[in-house]
Amino acid sequence: MSWLMGLLAIPLTLFVVFIIPIWLWMHYRNKQQGNGGQLNQQDIQRLATLTDEAQRMKARIQVLEAILDEEHPNWRQR
Repeated sequence: MSWLMGLLAIPLTLFVVFIIPIWLWMHYRNKQQGNGGQLNQQDIQRLATLTDEAQRMKARIQVLEAILDEEHPNWRQR
């Protein structure tokens, strides 16, 4: 059992010494640059555009499903 602990100690030590500090540094650096999580005007405009596109796609899918229901009633079971 002690050999297993010795085997796990090396990767765990490397993870704690190298990966965690880099991970934390990148996380908080991105948080500071991100304006506190607030969206800017360009992000809001892009989000509105994506919402409109999603609504149009939803309407198109509903029309396509209605056509398929009419032409092939059991298409959903395939």
